[in-house]
Amino acid sequence: MLGRAAALSAPRWRGGALDLRAAVRSGGNLLFALFVAAVLAFTLLAAVHSPDDPLLHPSSHQLTDFLTSATSTSTLLTDDSVLRTGEDFNSSSSAAGAGAEAAGGAGEVVAAEAVPFIKLSDVGAEKTEPEAERAVTVDADAGTAGEGGATAGAEEENPIVAEAVSCDTEAPVDCAADRELFNLLMRAAIERFPDLHFYRFGRPVAVPGSTMECDLAWRFRPAADAIGTGRTTYYKDYRRFTLTRDINTCTLVVDSVGEYHSGVGAKRNGKRKGKKGKKGKREAPVTDFVPAKTQVRLDESTANNEAAGAANEPVFVVGEAVNDSLPVVASESDFSRGRYLIYMGGGERCKGMNHFVWGFLCALGEAQFLNRTLVMDLNVCLNARYTASGKDEDRDFRLYFDFEHLKESASVIDQSQFWQDWGKWHKKDRLKNFYTEDIRMTPMKLRDVKDTLIMRKFGSVEPDNYWSRVCEGETEGVIKRPWHFLWKSRRLMEIVSAIASRMSWDFDSVHIVRGEKARNTQLWPNLDKDTSPDSLLMTLNDKVGAGRYLYIATDEPDKSFFDPLKEKYKTQFLDDFKDLWDENSEWFTETKELSNGKPVEFDGYMRVAVDTEVFLRGKRHLETFNDLTRDCKDGVNTCPASS
Repeated sequence: MLGRAAALSAPRWRGGALDLRAAVRSGGNLLFALFVAAVLAFTLLAAVHSPDDPLLHPSSHQLTDFLTSATSTSTLLTDDSVLRTGEDFNSSSSAAGAGAEAAGGAGEVVAAEAVPFIKLSDVGAEKTEPEAERAVTVDADAGTAGEGGATAGAEEENPIVAEAVSCDTEAPVDCAADRELFNLLMRAAIERFPDLHFYRFGRPVAVPGSTMECDLAWRFRPAADAIGTGRTTYYKDYRRFTLTRDINTCTLVVDSVGEYHSGVGAKRNGKRKGKKGKKGKREAPVTDFVPAKTQVRLDESTANNEAAGAANEPVFVVGEAVNDSLPVVASESDFSRGRYLIYMGGGERCKGMNHFVWGFLCALGEAQFLNRTLVMDLNVCLNARYTASGKDEDRDFRLYFDFEHLKESASVIDQSQFWQDWGKWHKKDRLKNFYTEDIRMTPMKLRDVKDTLIMRKFGSVEPDNYWSRVCEGETEGVIKRPWHFLWKSRRLMEIVSAIASRMSWDFDSVHIVRGEKARNTQLWPNLDKDTSPDSLLMTLNDKVGAGRYLYIATDEPDKSFFDPLKEKYKTQFLDDFKDLWDENSEWFTETKELSNGKPVEFDGYMRVAVDTEVFLRGKRHLETFNDLTRDCKDGVNTCPASS
């Protein structure tokens, strides 16, 4: 039979000529077999394909940090105490020039130093002739990064003095025009804060009514961040410098440096923008100090990005004025030409913040894929566990996230504004909308829809009504969640910066879980004893130096419980800094204005966010279930096998 089958399938000869029909039949069979094999191979690849998304990469350290961070219960909340956003994953590729490794929107890269921080040797090295005083070109969005090394304070031994113009010890100082005075203040700042890396100084500003004081602003990063945390967050501070003249030498000396944000005269409202130059770059005013070598590196980075056709990554700067006003459509014609996407309903409402973000980024990713404007509801439902009332409450999206960065990075519009414009113009301009309640209607199927509005309606049955379901299945490999569009609120991060600054950015931190877990001796038999003051002193003895600031993030309501630690450490708790969000604070004033005159509660989620972010900025972090106790985080016999 085998011989017969072979004979049937092979082309036969008739009188020395090839049977063409048999040859065509055999060729068709071969092509069909190849088609079936290709379909099978494609199916297998689709089944094992892993989409390029930070939460779907089990091998990446970003996912490990995101889902298994030891700080995920820093205040004994078991859901989403630590919310990772774009600036946590932000790469340093824009600052790294040609030698840096490129990274995706959610990629985290510890890149080599791209733009050096300002050292003592840089201050005063710039010539004061006209060419040195010209405006320097600085890309406002160019990323910068620094790497560790010896502190800037040990770089130079020159004294911080500048020769006075006259020997009149009461003569007023010229904050704005005296270059030597500018150098004096910069050198004083660098030596005063050896744990910081400075990247830009603004020209000093005179203090009204005072002849011997100047305000000075600067952009900086903690040295620890530059060494290896991967964070690319920058901070802005402005302080008041009090000056005196030495009676013997008539030289100016810095008598004292004020507290964090004391130099209000140097605070600029809004982003600094110089005169626009070529290709969108802006010339920084001559009031800024940027060393020549730094300028060279910035120019190289910008040129490399332009050559590669890539945009410079925006820089997350805490301390700049925030402009989170709502975007508006300029005219009726602009609105009618636009294309929009809106999500209605959904099971994400009043869930944990991580749940909300996972769904929101899916919607934002689909809008980006469809080249449409996302119509977003700025009312976020805050879960009852975080509110003083114990009930779910609506809060403004802008209280928790950086809306200014979002609206500059993506096309979004407020839902209430959109419906107002839609009501005015949709009938007049014959605008149409496409409506779907089926999550199986994939973004790929919607790409050819020409209607002005695509409306996705989600039902009431969980989990099929989760926004994130749109990005599952075959869509996973198509829709990329734009993590780099979503940053934490800079107002909250400003509180983090203020707390760290009051400890001079030189502190260690410990997370101590007690509460219900300490009382449950069946699941956590050692926790209560291991977190007692006596045990903590023994554990911390060889980990934290005596006399250092020790920031304690804890769920223990009675802070006097930790009083024995004060004999050895300068203990600090979140509530020690209540003045940063009380009714006299800048945060309270700005958020009240944002909420149309209604006072805003510094709610439980904000406390969790700030407490955790301060904890993470300690030079050494000690976790309860990693460093303080033998118990497992989730109870007896739940520790990973490797621990």
